[in-house]
Amino acid sequence: MHRDKAIGVGLMAVGVVGILLYGWLVFFSPWQTFILQLTAFVAVATVLGILAWVGYALATTPPPKPIEEIEREVQKALEEIERQMKEESQQTSQ
Repeated sequence: MHRDKAIGVGLMAVGVVGILLYGWLVFFSPWQTFILQLTAFVAVATVLGILAWVGYALATTPPPKPIEEIEREVQKALEEIERQMKEESQQTSQ
């Protein structure tokens, strides 16, 4: 548990320093415009990248089997199990 707290404090410190650094870069640095453009680009590219990834996943994933085919497979498996159980019960009764 002590390690978790140390990691938590470290993450909190990195977050606060990041906020302060970003605030300085946006409001007080000579690169204000560039930082805002970079931030907007990264945000938009991230959203569009996720959208492209979802589209790729949808386009390349094969469609699921029709429910009728799954029902036939389940029925066949149940019939096989019943046949095996009958054979076992006949063997034990002999």
